[in-house]
Amino acid sequence: MHLIIGDRRRLILRNKTLDIKGIIFDFDFTLADSSKGVIECVNYAIKKLGFTEFSGEKIKKTIGLTLEQSFSSLVGKQHLDKTEKFKYYFVERADEIMSDFTELYRVTSDVIKLLHNRGIKLGIVSTKFRYRIMNILKREELLDFFDIIIGGEDVQKHKPDPRGLLKAIKKLNLSISQAIYVGDSLTDAETAFRAGVSFVVVLSGVTPQNEFDNYHVIQFLKDVSEIPRLLNLNKG
Repeated sequence: MHLIIGDRRRLILRNKTLDIKGIIFDFDFTLADSSKGVIECVNYAIKKLGFTEFSGEKIKKTIGLTLEQSFSSLVGKQHLDKTEKFKYYFVERADEIMSDFTELYRVTSDVIKLLHNRGIKLGIVSTKFRYRIMNILKREELLDFFDIIIGGEDVQKHKPDPRGLLKAIKKLNLSISQAIYVGDSLTDAETAFRAGVSFVVVLSGVTPQNEFDNYHVIQFLKDVSEIPRLLNLNKG
């Protein structure tokens, strides 16, 4: 349970006051829907390796995982020797279609611009390649609103390892208590937990609210459009 008080960025949560100056976002299912592209790329790689295609719903549940984790989840650990080939074929197809097949959520642009204009520092930490995120944001004329983007090629260990998130907060010149991480998955929740960063869930992905029961969550939001209300930034 939380209470928003007069200061537009201060949240009181169970006797803990947060002075929010920065927001770090996950990307897939948080700011954008890339499921169409991911499904296409996974099944392209899967077919190249001689496996039968998977359903879109099953593949969606792997979004946010690393390619290694996605492959293992889909085909089983007995085929790990084919992981590098899977990654190669996935990236091969993704370089052709992923940006075009990824759409920002309708609410994303307005929210990002509002947060930026109110002086909130913004970042992204994702397992998705940074160059791909940047291409999408550039296409949508949003790239300049983000102060830091950390993608899969920027870290040695991916989420839920917290070092990417901690690196982003450091680059923003913020303390842990001045930032929140916004994501849609259990991987995001675990990343925030390991980093000691306050976590907000958006239910725009495929993970239902009850699956976060083992994590401390500041708030559950239907999507990022509710973040300005959470921080009392809405006009009027």
